[in-house]
Amino acid sequence: MKEVYEFLKKCETYYLATVENDQPRVRPFGTVEIFEDKLYIQTGKSKEVSKQIQNNPKVELCAFFEGKWLRLTGKLVRDDRYEAKKHMLDNYPNLKAMYSAEDDNTEVLYFEDATANFSSFSEAPKTIKF
Repeated sequence: MKEVYEFLKKCETYYLATVENDQPRVRPFGTVEIFEDKLYIQTGKSKEVSKQIQNNPKVELCAFFEGKWLRLTGKLVRDDRYEAKKHMLDNYPNLKAMYSAEDDNTEVLYFEDATANFSSFSEAPKTIKF
């Protein structure tokens, strides 16, 4: 999992895919943290992406950096604990203008049953499960 985290941090931007009814939805994300040995991302509960995840928690993200790409599939689980939100916001202080660990809009989610596939044109594929 640490390798996935480090890759996503280097990328700075990754693309998260959800499903809305029968329509895939993809958008850029940039938050990623490890908290209590789980890989977390962050969004706002008022956003459509949050509603899509709550209706169908299966997601996939894709990232590309220096000729290597990552596809990460799994289920996102909401963690409403103050400590989890605070950890994320402490590591992304620029988000504190929009979010607070105390508000009911800040949403942090962790990956469960995740499979990460690293690929490139010059190396053998690598799979990590966590």
